Order: sequence, then structure tokens, then C-alpha cells
Amino acid sequence: MIPCPQRGEGGDPRSGEGKGGPTRPASPDKNLIGGASPSPCPIPGGERGGGAEGARAGEGELLASLRAGGKPALAAALARIEEAPDAPATLDLLDAAFVAPCAHVIGVTGPPGVGKSTLIGALIQRWRGAGRTVAVIAVDPSSRLSGGALLGDRMRLRTDPADGGLFVRSMAARDRLGGLSALTFAAMVLMRALYDIVVIETVGVGQSETEIVGAADTVLLCIQPGAGDSLQFMKAGIVEIPHIMVVTKSDVGDAAERARIDAVAALRLGGRPGPGAWATPVLRVAAATGEGLAQLVAAAADHLAWLAAEDRLAAARRRQAEDWFLEAVRERFGREGVRRAAPSGEAADASPFRRLAALSRRSGG
Repeated sequence: MIPCPQRGEGGDPRSGEGKGGPTRPASPDKNLIGGASPSPCPIPGGERGGGAEGARAGEGELLASLRAGGKPALAAALARIEEAPDAPATLDLLDAAFVAPCAHVIGVTGPPGVGKSTLIGALIQRWRGAGRTVAVIAVDPSSRLSGGALLGDRMRLRTDPADGGLFVRSMAARDRLGGLSALTFAAMVLMRALYDIVVIETVGVGQSETEIVGAADTVLLCIQPGAGDSLQFMKAGIVEIPHIMVVTKSDVGDAAERARIDAVAALRLGGRPGPGAWATPVLRVAAATGEGLAQLVAAAADHLAWLAAEDRLAAARRRQAEDWFLEAVRERFGREGVRRAAPSGEAADASPFRRLAALSRRSGG
């Protein structure tokens, strides 16, 4: 079962805690299909299990059936997406999920060894303690022999396999250089309709791997003490994409504070945000001790609230869907395919997955 337990009663979503502080995850009610009554969608204006706006008949039933099947059903659905992305059943499921976004999607990126997996593990404990359901997409480097994920991130995440409110899926980056895998976007769209929070952890990145901005609502960039001065940060194009910067391992003392100051200086060199724009905070966090975790959870909630205002969230997700569609067309058909894709004839609100499949049929692919 994929339970959607109610959040901690009286809790502050900005702190990630239920009433009275962190609690144990709510136990699923086995007498109800899906484990428990679904919690209210955490995204303002969102609808869990099929939205009222633009949803076709049967979409809510597709997602409800998947939720009732639990983690094995979700794992099987992800396998089908990878094996037969244009199959009618796959498209129906992705269409249903696309029009019912519910989760706050948080991307976590940074160089190898910065502590991304450790930070995510600490955040999971906090969110689950508040009764929020969490799905994690961990993109790992690929084995040169098998092409599969090396599972390094999965091994660092200390999770309870029996926890029905937590799902972790590892994916191999393979030959992609942007920090994600080919399956990441579709998997995110499906999980986004089922969970309260979806976390995407990229492979260890360097100076230009910025694909995460095309899949996440909120991007956390992890840096570590001794990562370099402000000019080094500016040389890395990745510093332009985060909504929150996190200095990990901040319990090392002065070195962590110097890294924070350098990151702040780098953001100022990039220009000050205009009126009404989001100002990227730079936070110190020590996952091992819990230092700064409450502030990080609050900053992520603040960014979501900022996005929800003035239709920013919906607009950003529309751009993400269009960017994914054009990149997928480019991968399948090259630049000529992108040119032909423009006058597609599909409805403007059609899912990018169905638009891609329709273009493939027209092109004989």
C-alpha cells in the first residue's frame, strides 16, 4: 500500500514537525484501500488522485488503483514506463499523473562527496516524523560493465523497507551528462501525483550539470567547507540555478562559515534579485547533528509558498514539460524533429508524453 497519512496534527509545515516535535510515522490503516485516507494535497490548488480541472474520466481511478497496489505496483509501473513509454496503458497513467500534481518536488545537487545522501536521509526522517509521505529518485553513476546504477546513494540512505509512506528508486545516469537519467522526468511526474514530497538526488556534478532545474520545483545546491572562494563559485555555472544553497558538514566550525560567506558573495556578484524575486538563502546544515535542518525545511516551504503565489508554480511546471518534450524530440528525431514538433496539433494542455508518442506515430518512429 502507498499510504497518504495525515500530517502531524497542529504541525508547522515550515519546520517539518508535527505537534510536539518529531514523531514516528503514522501507521497505515489496513482496513482502508491505500493504507489511510489521503492527506490534503500540499500544493495550493492541486488535487490528489485526479484534478477537477482538465481531468478526463477514469484518471482518478488509475492513480487510486496504483496507490492501492503499494510500492510493488509503483515499481512495476516505473518498469513499464522504461520498457514501453509509448504504450497506451503507459500514456494513460502518465496523463493521469500529469494533470494531478500534488508533491513538492525538491532537487538536491552538488559535487561528489558533499553529503547529499546523508542530508536527504536526515530530511526524510524529519518529514516522515511529521507524517508526510516521501518518494526519492536517486540518480547514480552507471556501471561500465552492466550499465546499471551503482547504488551508492541507495546504500547511504538509511530507510525502513516496511515504511509504506517512503519509496526510494535508484536510476542509472548512463550516458547522460546533465546529472539526471532519461527516466527521471516521467518517474517524477508519476510520483508527484502519489506522494507529498518527491526528492531527486542528482549524480555528483561539476560546473555545468544543470538538468535538475528542469524537473524540480525547488533546487538545493550543496557545497562543503573548503569548496573554494566566491570566484570559484561564479566559474561554476551551476551556482546560477539553486533556490537554496546549503553548506553541509557545518559542524566543522570556521571553515563552514567561510564557505557560507563565499557563497553569499558569489550570489551578490551574480546580481541582486529584483522586486518580488526569490532571494536565495545560504544555510549551514550538519545532518549528523541536526543543526540547521529546521531552517532548511522552513526555507523549502517558503520557496514553495513563493512559487504558489501569482501562478509561478504552474508556469514553471509548464516550462519544464515543454523543455522535456523538446529535448525528447531532439533525442529521437534530431533538430528537424524539433522543427516539425512546433505545429503539433495536440491540445495545449496535453501531456508531453502523449505529444511525443503522437509525433512518433506521425513520423513512423
